[in-house]
Amino acid sequence: MTALVLAALCCFAAFQPGETIVGVQIHGNTATPDDEIHRMIGVEAGAPFEPGTVDAVTARLRATKRFESVQVLKRFASISDPSQIILVVIVDEGPVKIETTGDPDRPTRVVRTGGPHLLFLPVLNFEDGYGFTYGARFAWPDAVGKRSRVAFPLTWGGEKRAAAELDKTLEHGPLTRVTGGLGVSERTNPYYDLDDTRVRVWARGERELGRRWRAGANVGWQRVSFLTTNATADLISQAGGDIVFDTRVDPTLPRNAVYARAAYEHIAGANRADLEARGYVGLFGQMVFAVRVQSEMADRTLPPYLKPLLGGMANLRGFAAGTDVGDALTAASGELVVPLTSPIGFGRIGVSAFVDVATAYDHGERLADQPWKQGVGGSVWLTAAFFRINLAVAHGMGASTRVHFGASVTF
Repeated sequence: MTALVLAALCCFAAFQPGETIVGVQIHGNTATPDDEIHRMIGVEAGAPFEPGTVDAVTARLRATKRFESVQVLKRFASISDPSQIILVVIVDEGPVKIETTGDPDRPTRVVRTGGPHLLFLPVLNFEDGYGFTYGARFAWPDAVGKRSRVAFPLTWGGEKRAAAELDKTLEHGPLTRVTGGLGVSERTNPYYDLDDTRVRVWARGERELGRRWRAGANVGWQRVSFLTTNATADLISQAGGDIVFDTRVDPTLPRNAVYARAAYEHIAGANRADLEARGYVGLFGQMVFAVRVQSEMADRTLPPYLKPLLGGMANLRGFAAGTDVGDALTAASGELVVPLTSPIGFGRIGVSAFVDVATAYDHGERLADQPWKQGVGGSVWLTAAFFRINLAVAHGMGASTRVHFGASVTF
């Protein structure tokens, strides 16, 4: 009995009609007429639908190089007859524009626009010790494929800079993100009060290691002109890597989170390490207590333009940025952060009270022998989706009281 049923089913299947294309629908085209796309497809109504039809049609359309993306879908034309198939073709021609033709019978036409399509964003920030930097940033999206961008920052003021930068996110392979570029920059070193001009080429690769870990490696080359009595130009190479552990949900106002970074770099013949750890503990209400410890070290004497700077918003409030320099720098701070507005508002305003301690010293000296500078004070800050402003007043123990200001606008 079972054998008879199987035989009947086989005979029934054998006499079923094959799938047939009964129509082709085209969507997304603006500059290319439907008739022209039909000719590119090479499939007409009444043709049999075979297992390789979708792939073949997709390949034909992509081979024309007329579209930024092509998608071909199989759809059933009838509920009662599943053998009737409709091909749905979705194309993306990219940006298009309308032109006038001068023909009274056809006064306008739609054409694809050629060349890169640049986006524009303003640049405005204030860095303690360097002043205001202003300018513009032009970006060419999808310049080297999806999820890529080539940017051209042009700034003046505190930092004069012109560069071309590539940023691409990868979906497959050992890296999840690659960046690189070349550029020239100039700004005044606040300790030496001398111009630091650099021509730089660099490349970096990053890998996300789960939700909280990230590792990266970088290589680069720099030509540094640091003006002393006689102009000097040093050619230096650099290579290094870093690893980051970050549990912060909101990096601007974290709570019950930690951030840690360890980096190593070989540059100008020296080996340099940079270690940083931050912790954030939520208290009652929105109040958060934050601590930060930072250490930069080198195994030999660094050129003056590579020495870390002590002072200012970066590591020691109450002292001017560039108060001191050294081959090594160690800093720590504790800060009580008190937001004053709702966490779900557009922008947040708050106040902070802090204590900073730091020291800088040269290669060959011991950290235990160094005097520590200390600053205490408070700040008022405002943060929103695309900007952050921080105004701090701090007293440097054994020194003076200073006002520090920092601001950045990002889009």
